[in-house]
Amino acid sequence: MTETLTPDAPATATTDEPWGLGGFLPYRLSVASNAVSSLIAERYRKRFGLKIPEWRVMAVLGDAEGGAGRTQRELARATLMDKVAVNRACKVLEERGLIARAANEADGRSHLLELTGDGRAIHAEIMPLALATEAELFEGLAPSEQREVKRLLQRLYERAMALAEDPPAA
Repeated sequence: MTETLTPDAPATATTDEPWGLGGFLPYRLSVASNAVSSLIAERYRKRFGLKIPEWRVMAVLGDAEGGAGRTQRELARATLMDKVAVNRACKVLEERGLIARAANEADGRSHLLELTGDGRAIHAEIMPLALATEAELFEGLAPSEQREVKRLLQRLYERAMALAEDPPAA
């Protein structure tokens, strides 16, 4: 089964070809992730003027237990974004007064980043919007299917991280 694609449509169906892009898991995950991220990002970009990397940094900082700050290195690990993207996002957020830096007493060299009051207020407004969008995306799936999607994505993530730590011998 080979799917005919329009120039701007992603490959979405499995093909008979072993090299068919439409059936390649990393491609399918990337396309799905980009579609979901773009949908949510467009909704909060219009209202809050945030790009995807900036929101990801804010989301991680907003989820930090007890308001504990994070270093840029920790943010890069938590978001799986490269350090340059994290650095740019942090600069924008700091300039807008949404995050602030504090000295890291643990090592004295790095800075801990935390949401400011304005940052916490925006985070509190965006989270219901993001969760509502997630609910819209899941509307076509039964609750058991929703749980299964989340479970399988977590397993794929864990497997990828394990493989990254211990790559197979060439």
